[in-house]
Amino acid sequence: MISSSDHNSTGNKTLKWSIIALITSLSLVSCSKPQSPEANIQSSPSAKANLVSNKQDSPTLENLQKAYNGESNAHVMYLEFAKKADEEGYKEVANLFRAAAAAEAIHRDNHAKVIKEMGATPKNNITTPEVKSTADNLTKSLGGNLSSAIAGESYERDSMYPGFIKQAKTEGNQAALQTFTYALAAETQHAQLYNEAKSNLESWRNQTHPFYVCTVSGETYKDEASVAKCPSVAQGESYMKVN
Repeated sequence: MISSSDHNSTGNKTLKWSIIALITSLSLVSCSKPQSPEANIQSSPSAKANLVSNKQDSPTLENLQKAYNGESNAHVMYLEFAKKADEEGYKEVANLFRAAAAAEAIHRDNHAKVIKEMGATPKNNITTPEVKSTADNLTKSLGGNLSSAIAGESYERDSMYPGFIKQAKTEGNQAALQTFTYALAAETQHAQLYNEAKSNLESWRNQTHPFYVCTVSGETYKDEASVAKCPSVAQGESYMKVN
């Protein structure tokens, strides 16, 4: 039998331990570290955006292929125009066509290098050029080879290469930007030289001055002093004399 004193003692002990347990529980609750909400970090649009300059679906890669095909065909066409000019006695015009053909080959190879760096294969479709007389046939209202060359170079100068350059800048493709910029500078010169030849065709008939071509950019000059300032010389390369 448990006496009343023992009963009271037991009750006091039970109450004591209950109070201790409650205090401990409250202490644990108050000292526990609150849980942080899970971080929801989203990449910024700029971080997510990947430059397409090295991708197969890049618009600049498509532009490079178009330019490569165009320059490949221009090289072939100008060599044929040079043969015709020689046959007709326009010796200096023939030299100009040969110089332009050499420049287009430089552009072609520059474009091909960037295409390969982007993991693609350069592709062209060489077509047989339409060769007419060097001069316009005013009687039949037919444009000659010089007029065809002026039209092609003017398109590249005014529309094609400026558009390609703008897209390359958008994509941040520095290699494409460089090769397009080189080509634009040379095509601008070619258009000017062809117009000069067309306007002074008879005075060019019996002249045989050479032309000078920058082997890096394809820029084309009538005098050697000017070509000495071109990118190929600045990079320690040589330039080409065409006659």
